[in-house]
Amino acid sequence: MKAEGHPDYHFITVVMTDGSEYQTRSTFGKEGDKLHLDIDPRTHPAWTGSTQNLDRGGRVSRFKDKFKGFGV
Repeated sequence: MKAEGHPDYHFITVVMTDGSEYQTRSTFGKEGDKLHLDIDPRTHPAWTGSTQNLDRGGRVSRFKDKFKGFGV
């Protein structure tokens, strides 16, 4: 197997939205880089199973508005 066929796998620090950090191995950036998350999987409803409405005027709302008169 070719040595250059694999990406560099090293330790990085992941910074959560609340400021907490943890180390993991990744191909992101360089050794010691920090990855700052915009969406935290510990609090975002997509990962927590919350029933909060995730559609913020997006596709679902536009679809419902477009076909609201059909009585489906």
